[in-house]
Amino acid sequence: MNGILENLGIDPFYVFIVLFIMQIILIVLLVILNDKYKRLQKTYSVFMRGKNGKSIEKNILKKFEELDEISALVKVNEKEIEDIRKKMERHYQKCGIVKYDAFHEMGGNLSFALAMLDENDNGWIFNAMHSREGCYTYIKEIVRGQSYIELSEEERQCLEKTMYQEEYDIKDVEK
Repeated sequence: MNGILENLGIDPFYVFIVLFIMQIILIVLLVILNDKYKRLQKTYSVFMRGKNGKSIEKNILKKFEELDEISALVKVNEKEIEDIRKKMERHYQKCGIVKYDAFHEMGGNLSFALAMLDENDNGWIFNAMHSREGCYTYIKEIVRGQSYIELSEEERQCLEKTMYQEEYDIKDVEK
């Protein structure tokens, strides 16, 4: 053997060092692998504690049944949420009010226009004009953001404020 290594020009001491390092690496890998095996065996023992193949199969089938029940409940919840969303479209979601002095005699802006709209901008504007002689009230229907009856300046402001209230709120925060 010494003759072969000498013919190749390799010092036997270096071969010994390389083999020694490889042996140390293999021992370290063996220790790591043994540690992982022990952890896996411990996990397996906990999993299999008091169980056999049939009981595990029953547990798995039970979990599948629970998943089917959950899936059915999710479908029911989705339907109910969709129903609620459809109902909410028709409920008043937007409101706005503009206070003003209708007859410029009372002061204090006692008159007001109040708008209530749903998601599709359908609803009404209620206008209460206060004077010394009494209070006059009017209500005008709003369909898709429009009125078939001409709106006063205050009613137009109120309608615009109500329809675009989210944009107004954002602009107010930016200032």
